[in-house]
Amino acid sequence: MLKKSTLLLIISLGLASLSNAQIITEESSSLSRKIIDQIIAQVGSVPILLSDLENQKIQYKSEGREINAQMSCLALEELMYQKLLLNQAKLDSVSITDGQVNAEMENRLRTIEYQIGGREKLEEFYGKTYVQIKDEFRDVIRDRMMAQEMERQITFDVEVSPKEVEQFFQSIPTDSVPLINESIAIQQIVVYPKITQESRNEVIEKLNQWRQDVIDEKRSFSMLATLNSEDLGSARDGGKLEATRGMMVKPFEAAAFSLQPGEVSEVVETQFGYHIIQLISRTGDDYVARHILLTPEVGRKEIGEAAAIMDECYGRLKKHEITWEQAVLEYSEDEETRQNQGSVTNPYTGELYWDIANINEIDPQIFGLINYLDVGEVSRPDMYSDMMKRQDGVRIVRIKDRTEPHRANLKDDYNFIKQAAESNKKGNIIEEWVNDKVKKTYIRIDEEYENCSFTYKWK
Repeated sequence: MLKKSTLLLIISLGLASLSNAQIITEESSSLSRKIIDQIIAQVGSVPILLSDLENQKIQYKSEGREINAQMSCLALEELMYQKLLLNQAKLDSVSITDGQVNAEMENRLRTIEYQIGGREKLEEFYGKTYVQIKDEFRDVIRDRMMAQEMERQITFDVEVSPKEVEQFFQSIPTDSVPLINESIAIQQIVVYPKITQESRNEVIEKLNQWRQDVIDEKRSFSMLATLNSEDLGSARDGGKLEATRGMMVKPFEAAAFSLQPGEVSEVVETQFGYHIIQLISRTGDDYVARHILLTPEVGRKEIGEAAAIMDECYGRLKKHEITWEQAVLEYSEDEETRQNQGSVTNPYTGELYWDIANINEIDPQIFGLINYLDVGEVSRPDMYSDMMKRQDGVRIVRIKDRTEPHRANLKDDYNFIKQAAESNKKGNIIEEWVNDKVKKTYIRIDEEYENCSFTYKWK
């Protein structure tokens, strides 16, 4: 069975239905035609299908919501809102490039791959190849991105002043002030095993040989990537990546933009390892390329040396020979946290505090280390895998602060309340925009849904 989070990701990608957006009919045994999909509403030139509504209800159900008549109305209105945005985006000629669509597709599919347990399971789930899945849902992703861009343009300049934040908070009924879960602020010190020059040279030599084989037409770049690349997300597709300028790390991107179609780069070093890159095509800032990634091997000796350094750091901290701040600057090799006293930012919220209720879903490695720590206490050294850098290390973690569950207040939760006030202000602007556009847009809703109690004035 798929986890709820996985199902939600799949639906949010727009992959819940594998049929094209059209009316489908089939012959019954009595030769009469039975409708299994139909248009139930239309916003401007954009239709809404019954299957779209059913998929939206599946998403609600996966979130634990009860599906009833009112929930069906809510699902339909959400679809109508998205289609109104899309219709206006088309009228305003909002442009989303192929590179942006492909990049978004790759990112979302990789996230689903990680959640579902790999590309093979993803393909098995849909009964289609990875390439077929991408081809089938490229238009779905483009429409969603156009709607999002339209919404962004509507609310682009929305800001809230401190006075507006206070007024918003004061307007919330006392019994409706949200409860803030326990949260923690985390710090870390990381030491990475040193990679020997011998190990680097072996990888560079291997990539150079493969590069020469491709140039001499002895071997296929695509096959080499499939068999050898350590970027498993692209290896299954022959190392193929579809990107736009700014998406990839600078050394990779610089090399890709220096190539002509068909050319293969020299060995390129990035924070992920060593690459060779073959450009397939480029249009403006969008490009398609193949790459092979190899990372130098780290031996047991190097891991042991990193562990010894971290043991020394841990021992000095426990003996109070060094402060945490001093230890971060002296020992930590994690550039993203080293200049901020080792503080780890929540990747989903951008905040320094992590909600204790879902920290295990965000970073199980951290949860296992800090579960029983008090404020100011430091964990014992443990192995660490940086999933973004694809790099293993040894680290210790410290609890900088821990908040108790409480009702939200302006002193402790100002940023949280500010975000809510900003969201409320955007909602009011969106409501005005929708009600204005509805007056100028063709709207049709099936009689079955005409008695729905909608938020916006669709009729």
